[in-house]
Amino acid sequence: METRTRSKEPVYARRINRVLDYIDRHLDEDLTVDVLSDVANFSKFHFHRQFSQHCGISLSRYIQFMRLKRAAYRLAFNPTAPIIDIALDSGFENPESFSRAFKAAFGQTPSAFRKTPDWASWSARSRISLPPNERTKEMDVKIVDVEPILVAALEHRGAPALLNDSVQRFIAWRKSSRLSPVSQCETYGVPYNDPNTTLPEEFRFDICGSVTEPVRANEQGVATKTIPGGRCAMTVHAGSRDRIDETVYALYRDWLPESGEELRDFPVYFHYLNLDHDTPEHRHLTEIYLPLK
Repeated sequence: METRTRSKEPVYARRINRVLDYIDRHLDEDLTVDVLSDVANFSKFHFHRQFSQHCGISLSRYIQFMRLKRAAYRLAFNPTAPIIDIALDSGFENPESFSRAFKAAFGQTPSAFRKTPDWASWSARSRISLPPNERTKEMDVKIVDVEPILVAALEHRGAPALLNDSVQRFIAWRKSSRLSPVSQCETYGVPYNDPNTTLPEEFRFDICGSVTEPVRANEQGVATKTIPGGRCAMTVHAGSRDRIDETVYALYRDWLPESGEELRDFPVYFHYLNLDHDTPEHRHLTEIYLPLK
């Protein structure tokens, strides 16, 4: 009996992931148990328990969390978006109920978070253990030749939970310097180590924007660097960047051993194809580059 139960776990996880993807694609709609249980092909009478068992959180709380998470990004990175619009888009009838739910979830009111976001607390409160996505098709990987890229880089050093603080500093530099406008230049991320296996104080990540000239001294600490050119394996991660490590691990674990390729002495890096924080997470596209000899 135990063997039969274990053998069904990947199937159930796959069904739950279908539901998670559906929720992400339809956050602005009425997400009923009837609809979601049908997506998962589970009985609606048992769906709540099955969802909670796999995700460690109730269905209603997960949906509200995903709407509040999207709202947090809009508050922090879209400062001109009215809070009332963010509240209504998050499924709340008024700003007061939105404010109460937001504070209960993240420890700050929406206005306080917009002014001075406590990203460390937000990150700690945002952790949800989701079932891993099982790959159902072969990874699409291309070998490409990349030219060297001159970039303005802000070096984040420290806990991954504070990375968004550095992102906001980089955005402030972009707006004040006008050297790497997001509408005209490319945006990259260079993780020097794995946040899942590295001590928080040792985590390193460069936030980069392409430039055509060296960066002048500035109060944000942005400096000129070069992402080296050469051969790379490239694949695209579609969906939430919170789960980009799943695609990175698959590149190392599944594609690399079969490819016969050897790695170059430069870390994997990301090219963010869209940065609008109003864009639903399922539409986020990120190119992943693995430097090769």
